[in-house]
Amino acid sequence: MEHDASLTVDRGRYQDARTPWDQEAWRTAALGWVHDRLAAHGLRASGPLRVRLRPWSVLVRVPVAGRKAVWFKANPPASGFEAALTAALARWVPEHVLEPLSVDTGRGWSLLPDGGDLFRTVLERTAVEPRAWESLLGQYASMQCALVPHAREIVRLGVPSARPAELPEVFDKLLVDNAALRPDERARLDALRPRLVDWCTELAASGVPDSLDHADLHDGQLFRPEPGRYTFFDWGDASVSHPFCSLHVTARRACERYGPEVLPRLRDAYLEPWTGAGRTAEELRCAVRLAWRLSALGRARAWGGLFPGAPGTALLAGQSARSLMELFEEPLL
Repeated sequence: MEHDASLTVDRGRYQDARTPWDQEAWRTAALGWVHDRLAAHGLRASGPLRVRLRPWSVLVRVPVAGRKAVWFKANPPASGFEAALTAALARWVPEHVLEPLSVDTGRGWSLLPDGGDLFRTVLERTAVEPRAWESLLGQYASMQCALVPHAREIVRLGVPSARPAELPEVFDKLLVDNAALRPDERARLDALRPRLVDWCTELAASGVPDSLDHADLHDGQLFRPEPGRYTFFDWGDASVSHPFCSLHVTARRACERYGPEVLPRLRDAYLEPWTGAGRTAEELRCAVRLAWRLSALGRARAWGGLFPGAPGTALLAGQSARSLMELFEEPLL
């Protein structure tokens, strides 16, 4: 596969980012794997590559003769489970996710088809009513419900376990590992721990079973291939946790676009698939408020999943510290 003569490389804000792509032997092996996997499907690459490098992923757009481009993704060890998880989700909930052309679970590599328009792209070019966000949250919650029986299998794939009862331990590790916290911030977080334990205990008793939490489900992490249908992707930050932790990021993005008055409708659309089993609406809404706050731990943890030796650690530790401080914010719902 020709790649050195005609490609573009995007490093974004991380111009000093060093990833495996910068190693010729790794790059040759990865592109050779892409070539072989395409050939196994009767396909061949055609045209210049577009490479997106970040401290947490290598993403390559590969044009393919006679069809839409495909995407190669490589994860660092901390999120290397994404390849296996993507393949498993395609078996369990195929209507909600991309089906990979191939994965290499040992190396954390995935080859994915084009998913159509990003929801973010749709939002930029057309007027989209809040009910579209209600629909995507309802579909996402339905997917989470379907994944409840697979929670243990998901953990066995290497996906982190961050169930409510385990979150105090996650909190403790984040504090120990984060060098970006100021002394006053660290003291405030230390003092918050007893309350955090109470929140976790209450959330664990909510009666809602653990499932997959995307942890960063915003408008750039899902496709809208056609009106009313959504495809969810990019599972590198995922964990098995209280499912309601997923609502925060999506609802905040919608709130920024439409104002806080949309939040009750979004919450109720998300909660609708979880009704029944003796759970009252007020109990579910209480669980949402707790999960909204505790979801900060998932976001703080996600900033640590970098390629070994990648620079920019201090910047990302600062991002993680800011996520931890969100524990003090009162839920908008």
